[in-house]
Amino acid sequence: MDTITATNFILCVVIVVLGIMVYGRKKVAMPLLVGIAFGLFGISHLVNLLGFARAWESSLVVIRTLGYLVVIYALFRLALAPYSKT
Repeated sequence: MDTITATNFILCVVIVVLGIMVYGRKKVAMPLLVGIAFGLFGISHLVNLLGFARAWESSLVVIRTLGYLVVIYALFRLALAPYSKT
């Protein structure tokens, strides 16, 4: 088992759970978007852990790209949001 990939997968799962929890309490989209992005990264780590990385190579490129695009979208939303102290 690849320790680094397993650690990354576990941390992705924690971030997804926290993103959902914060969204549930605060009803703010940013934590949910971060959770979705890390969920996509987690899927790619899980595929690697299960040994399907070669067979899913092109799919993994798409999954990881979508994850990065969600992060980019979230940061643009944050950058364009009106100023708030909260």
